[in-house]
Amino acid sequence: MATSINYDNLIFNVCAFITGLFLLDYGADKFVDHTAVIARRLGISATLIGLLTAGAEWEELVVVVASIAQNNSALALGNILGSSISNILGAFSLGLLFSKDEVIRFDRSSKIYVGVLSIITTVFCFFLAVYRVQFGRFGGVIFCGAFFIYIASIAYGIYRGVMEPPEDSDSDSDSSSDSDSSDDDSSDDDDEEAAKHLKKTMEGYRSSSSSSDDAGSSVEAIPLRSHRKSSSISHKINAAGGRKRNVSISRLNAPPRKVARSVIYHCFQLLVGFVTVSISGYVLSHSVGTVGDAFNLSDTLLGVTILSFATTLPEKFVAVVGGRKGQGGIVVANTAGSNIFLLTLCAGVLFLAGDLKQLVNSVTSFEIIMTWISSAVFTVIVFYGGKRWMGTALLLLYIVFILLEFALGRGEDGH
Repeated sequence: MATSINYDNLIFNVCAFITGLFLLDYGADKFVDHTAVIARRLGISATLIGLLTAGAEWEELVVVVASIAQNNSALALGNILGSSISNILGAFSLGLLFSKDEVIRFDRSSKIYVGVLSIITTVFCFFLAVYRVQFGRFGGVIFCGAFFIYIASIAYGIYRGVMEPPEDSDSDSDSSSDSDSSDDDSSDDDDEEAAKHLKKTMEGYRSSSSSSDDAGSSVEAIPLRSHRKSSSISHKINAAGGRKRNVSISRLNAPPRKVARSVIYHCFQLLVGFVTVSISGYVLSHSVGTVGDAFNLSDTLLGVTILSFATTLPEKFVAVVGGRKGQGGIVVANTAGSNIFLLTLCAGVLFLAGDLKQLVNSVTSFEIIMTWISSAVFTVIVFYGGKRWMGTALLLLYIVFILLEFALGRGEDGH
């Protein structure tokens, strides 16, 4: 039986969803940027902070918590599966598609990340396939424990120097400034030597002149070549002095350097970013749930499709930029790290605090199989190299997956 749709309520929630996307993008950027600054100030490894921010799905965790708070655990589980698929078929595919290289080779660290993800995905899919309410909390403990082991292994790997440190963009400027300073030092040494030589020449000139006066000779006793050499040295010293005066003047005219912000300032901005992400997660989950109710669609379907696509937009942007700049390792770390975060911490929180009865049969075998297949394809590509046509194939597979999800015709019960 068809139900009437409240269009005013529908339009409001669609607008709230779009607003939530802008909040999500703003909050995520602010959260990541100021976390990196705090890491540098406190001497924490930038690689570790990067994995916990850019390579982590904090906004997904907020969506999961907001869904649990609204007693909508099925939406959270659907979002976890949908985001895992979207990160590979929707984001990683764009990294391959926009790559500047015909064949992309991935480093050892990328293969380690993908290998870990493959194991976690297999365990998670098996757990969903045989899921029962009685061991749901136990599964939550296992997944949360796996997340903390994963983070500890990363910290240990960084400490041992296993992972290569990220390239510092300031290194080039530092090296250039060092070379400039070395050039200035060498020029100063040349100027000092020239001054000494000129002094000796002038002393020789004065002694020669005095001896010539005693002998009744003239100033023309100085060789013309020495005179020219002395003049060139004087010109060099004047030029060097001019350069130094110009440098001094330019330094005086240069604008004052900005005063570095305090750690407290960046901590406050970090808090603002986290609160913004939290608000956006609540708005997204609530608006999507309302839209689903208006069209009698299941919460899991919306979580797998619309919500997961929206919350993985930052990963898609990073994948496109990383591919165009030839940074395949960044694309892989972003995808693998995000999925590990989803299938460990987010899933663990869901099974620990969510409604376990709602999770029974809330996802289909098709969604579980697609989650595992996408991870397996991701693993093969990273281990054997990627090409642009693979990105096109993955993107088409993602479109087919979305269409099949809607074609299944889920009802309100989520089956």
